[in-house]
Amino acid sequence: MRMHGFSDEAKKPGFKRARSLFLALGAGTALCCLNVSPAAAFTLFGHKFFESDKAAAEVLDPVRYAVTLDVEGGDKDLKTAMDAASQLVADKEEPVSGDLGVAIKARDDRDRLLASLYEQARYGAVVSVTVNGIDLAELPPNPSFNRAAPVPIHVSIRPGPKFSLGSVRFEGDAAHLDPAAFKLGPGGDAGSLTIINAGERVVNALKKEGRPLARLTNREVLADHKTSRVDVVIAATGGPVAPLGDARVEGTETVDPEFVRSYSLLNGGRPYTPEALTKASERLRKLGVFSSVTIREAEALDQDGRIPVNIRVAEGKHRYFGFGAQYSTIDGIGIGGYWGHRNLFGRAESLRIEGAVARIGETTDVQRLDYSAGILFSKPGFILPTMTFNASLKAKMESPETYQAKTVTAAASLTYELDDQDKITGGGEVSYARTEDAFGTKDYVTVSLPVEFERDARDDKLNPTSGYRALVNAKPSYEILQGNLFSSFEAQGSAYYGFGQDDQVVLAGKLGAGTIVGGDGLDSIPASRRFYAGGGGSVRGYAYQAISPRNAAGEATGGRSYVLGSLEARIKVTDTIGIVPFIDAASVSDKSMPDFKDIRAGAGVGIRYATPFGPLRLDVAMPLNRYDGGSSYGIYAGIGQAF
Repeated sequence: MRMHGFSDEAKKPGFKRARSLFLALGAGTALCCLNVSPAAAFTLFGHKFFESDKAAAEVLDPVRYAVTLDVEGGDKDLKTAMDAASQLVADKEEPVSGDLGVAIKARDDRDRLLASLYEQARYGAVVSVTVNGIDLAELPPNPSFNRAAPVPIHVSIRPGPKFSLGSVRFEGDAAHLDPAAFKLGPGGDAGSLTIINAGERVVNALKKEGRPLARLTNREVLADHKTSRVDVVIAATGGPVAPLGDARVEGTETVDPEFVRSYSLLNGGRPYTPEALTKASERLRKLGVFSSVTIREAEALDQDGRIPVNIRVAEGKHRYFGFGAQYSTIDGIGIGGYWGHRNLFGRAESLRIEGAVARIGETTDVQRLDYSAGILFSKPGFILPTMTFNASLKAKMESPETYQAKTVTAAASLTYELDDQDKITGGGEVSYARTEDAFGTKDYVTVSLPVEFERDARDDKLNPTSGYRALVNAKPSYEILQGNLFSSFEAQGSAYYGFGQDDQVVLAGKLGAGTIVGGDGLDSIPASRRFYAGGGGSVRGYAYQAISPRNAAGEATGGRSYVLGSLEARIKVTDTIGIVPFIDAASVSDKSMPDFKDIRAGAGVGIRYATPFGPLRLDVAMPLNRYDGGSSYGIYAGIGQAF
């Protein structure tokens, strides 16, 4: 990048030095993304980097300083920004190694402040720094300061006017692109990062056209100090359109590199796009076997005119274990644990063994607690790279208010990824259940052929702020002991819309419905397959599965159909704390079509605390039309959003 048209102040040493900073800013931004091992501590100009706390305390020849930073013009926001950018201010309580270290730290800070001013389009800025009353340019090569008191450092900033964009021109293969689409419209923000980012986005736009060798050839900036305008010229060459070539895999230890190559979907001959590389990285990370994945295209085409790619991975720990917990004043405490292996046979096959106990505290009878245990196996890339084989064996003992059930279920299925958002799953399962409910005690042996379609267009799986998720499933079933054929059909969807600065408010809604057709009557359908509502996952304020049709004796029977809905407003109070007012409602009917004769609703407010593994959730809800003898409120605690 070249800059022209500087005022006389540009001839001063500090301003000339800032010009080189603007040129190198893009490289500096890239360097900050590199991973550096904390063990690789080193000392440079009296400063130690990546050392332990103990090492940081051991400064050789320590010299203390006192810094003052003034910004002309009284702009409080700019003063705050400069204080934040200054390393002298940030480290004012820490000693520097030697008198030379003080001078070098002051010079580095001047450059850092100028770069920060350029980011804010202050191209006429002058930063003056004196150490012990002497200008930086006049300090001797090996200064010596009086250490009887902290060495005084004074930073004076004359920011000058804020520049705006004048004319912007794209040249070369970028000439057909609209600068306004890259935030470079006339009169717009002329900050250095805006211009640098625009150049990177221009290259990315050309790469999206299938040109892997696209690069900038010129980035020229002309600052006119008379008009406070910045004219920009960005030129780029696209290079030839080329498909993907061979994918080279590096870094594997126990994972088969051929599996990595195949599963990435970066097959030779497919069209090249930056998105293809990004999606391949995300796809490989989701396997859980790699701690890092980096995919880069080569710098030149191969002899067939294709662009080779390099897949660099680092394997993580394959064995893992963990536990989780949830709490409700109505349903008690639930705890669970699991152990797993992410790479059982060398091609990212996973095995997971899990168990859980629920309703602790809600009842003191261990026979009435809920128990579950399961073994789950998954093999990605089964037959096709986009197909996954799943198998499971699960056992449950459930004792909600409405029924008791002991079930054992064996299942196997195949999941096929239609694209990045859509997948379809189909398979078979066999289930044995012994239930005790309003119809008495019965045994069931059920064979089912479930099929499900899922579209997941959320921006974040743990804490979405935009997009939606939709599920549609059907489960045709045959109960062997009584010779009954029945099928269940369900559809659920959730949507998210964020607005305000940094999505300060997110509106979230969920709607679901289901029906069961066939069978001779409700008692011919296992209790665990009938529909209920209530609890932290559906209508808060009610006990788990308490919402149900009732017989003449007031006993819950479960239903053939349901409709449920939830609406939340997720409001950020701080970066980590949020409040969530919500309302849930559901209707469960004993007919195959909902009749809405009995609608139960709950409302309340929750608190969210953001963590790296998802928000911690605490909800308080009240049933708006509770059952006789039912709880008047419910408190729910867990991890993750309600939906």
